[in-house]
Formats: sequence, structure tokens, C-alpha cells
Amino acid sequence: MRLKINHVTEYSYDEPVQFSLQRLRLTPIEHPGLRVISWTIAVDGATVEAGFNDQFGNHTHLVSFEGEAKSVRIVASGEVETEDRAGVHGPHTGYVPLWLYLRDTPLTKPGKLLRELAKSLTGDNELARMHDLMARVHEQVAYEPGATTTDTSAEQALEAATGVCQDHAHIMIAVARLLNLPARYISGYLMMEGVEEQAATHAWAEVHLPSLGWVGFDAANNVCPDARYVRLATGLSYADAAPVSGMRIGLAGEDMSVTVRIVTSGQSQSQSQS
Repeated sequence: MRLKINHVTEYSYDEPVQFSLQRLRLTPIEHPGLRVISWTIAVDGATVEAGFNDQFGNHTHLVSFEGEAKSVRIVASGEVETEDRAGVHGPHTGYVPLWLYLRDTPLTKPGKLLRELAKSLTGDNELARMHDLMARVHEQVAYEPGATTTDTSAEQALEAATGVCQDHAHIMIAVARLLNLPARYISGYLMMEGVEEQAATHAWAEVHLPSLGWVGFDAANNVCPDARYVRLATGLSYADAAPVSGMRIGLAGEDMSVTVRIVTSGQSQSQSQS
């Protein structure tokens, strides 16, 4: 499947910003099942200070701005070709050792509810148990935008029984690690047909299984990633893979809006978040 993607992030401030530094993880990297035909990042109102691959292999840009400007516009766009691999990403590669993906983070630290969920899973093998976990998370944690924040932990989301794709991914990751299976967080895009409103970017989990390597599980939709999915970044949790993150100095009020447009085979969809 060939997809054209246009992802626009705009910041506006009610007064000049003393200083701001943003980290952009907005560039897909080729891997089995994904070919990058073209990709560019354009920044208006800020300066691109550096570009590099981080420890997880995510292609990262650092963008800074300061002074009188009250707005910044970041556009990531390009064309990719995807393949349906039934969620199988394949063998582990990169600088980060596989055992690191067993490490807990503040967002994935297990509590009583996560431990009980891990003990309740059924299946004859790891793959079957991960499919059971995906189905249970999908059933038990209702998708509700605004119910959680980027600081909500997996345990908190499971207790509240509501959340977004980020929370579904964190719960999957936390439980997989309890079963001694390396797991990681994936941020990216999902083309969903017939859906008027959805998050600008998406998130899911990948679990490393001995027989298959990394396998994706999208508990928010109860499916393994297919040709509609485009990976952007990966890490131990959201903090390592957020498409856009950063900091600013000063008291200026900030408003951020995000719009993503995906076109394939003559069909298009628009998604917005503000």
C-alpha cells in the first residue's frame, strides 16, 4: 500500500517566548514492511539545530526558537510504501540490547491490577497469551480521548478503565514485561477508513517473541498492525517515542494544534487535534 502523509504541528503563543527547544521524532525509518519513497521536514519560525539517530534508532531533529516570534509551524510530509506482515516486525537489531526492553519506566511500572491481569492470561504459548492480553485490554479499557494525560501510568489507566492508544500500549508493555517478554512502545500513523475523528498520531506495543522476533499489538483496535500502519519512533515508553516533545522557558501561554492528512488509492482522510 502506498501512502502520502502530511503532518502539520503548529504552536502559537500569547507573548514572545524566551526560549524553547523541541525534539522531533517525525521521520520514518525503513524496515521490513516499510519503504520510504520520500520524506521532508520543514520548520517555519524556528531553527533546526541538529539531526541524529538516538539510542533507539529514531531519527531525531532538535528545533529551537526564541525572541519576538509568537508562532512555529512544523510540517512532516512524504510518501511511503507499506506491506501487511501480520504485525511481525522481525529480529531485534540496533545498539540497544534486548534485555533493556524488560526495564520498567514510571509509565509502565506494574501494580496490583497489572500483576493480576498477567496471572489471568490464557494460551498455550507466548503468542497466544499476547493475543489474549490484547483482547482483554481492548475490552477492559474503553477508548476515551481526554480521559488521561501523557503522564498517566499503565496501572492508573487500567484502574480507571478508560484511556487512549498510549494507555493501551503501556498496559500491553507492562504486562508483557511481567511475563519476562521484552516489550517496547511504538508511535506512528494509522490510516483508518470511515472514522471522522481520531488522534493525529497513533501508538501501539511490540513484544519480542522467541520464535518471531518483534510482533506488534494494537490493543486500542484489537488488531496486529497491517499495511495501514506507519512506524515513526520506538522506545521503552511514550517519553522515548513522542513525535514532538520539548521544553520552554518563560510564562507565555501555549496553544498547539495538529493536523494529519493521509491519502492512498484516490481516497483521503483528514484528522485534527487541538
